[in-house]
Amino acid sequence: MKAAATPAVGSAGKGRFVLWLVIAAVIFWLDQWSKEWILAHYQLGDYTTITGFFNIVRAHNPGAAFSFLASAGGWQRWLFTGIGVVVTAVIVWQLYRHSHKALFCLALSCIMGGAIGNVVDRMRHGYVVDMLDFHWMGSHFPAFNLADSAICLGAFLLILDELLRMRRGEKS
Repeated sequence: MKAAATPAVGSAGKGRFVLWLVIAAVIFWLDQWSKEWILAHYQLGDYTTITGFFNIVRAHNPGAAFSFLASAGGWQRWLFTGIGVVVTAVIVWQLYRHSHKALFCLALSCIMGGAIGNVVDRMRHGYVVDMLDFHWMGSHFPAFNLADSAICLGAFLLILDELLRMRRGEKS
């Protein structure tokens, strides 16, 4: 039984690989810029009403999505940081191997840019800075940030890519 060969990455493939890394870097930069702006202009808990259903707020999340494990005592900072580092390494490898698959790589670039943004927050602050607060009739969705938005967009694009791949009858 032969092992599957890794596709050769020629100059065009290297260019696409770099493109996916640049997209992730832009997402990371926008996320970090927005968090620095919030930290400079808002105190914890301050908010500005933008519409009847949306506020800009300064919130800190020491946990994961939806404040999962937020009150776990601190060990979760290192767990989520480690997960982010491992996920980033796997994504870089996948981007290198599959740089010709545009939708797949765009999805991974979104996830990687967001994951690195949140890892940097955990390392710098011990929490993730959140600022986007949607609410309706007195109920608030947990505040989130641009990194979280990019991760969700990437997850959606991965699902879309898989559905399209299955529709075309392609194998993984």
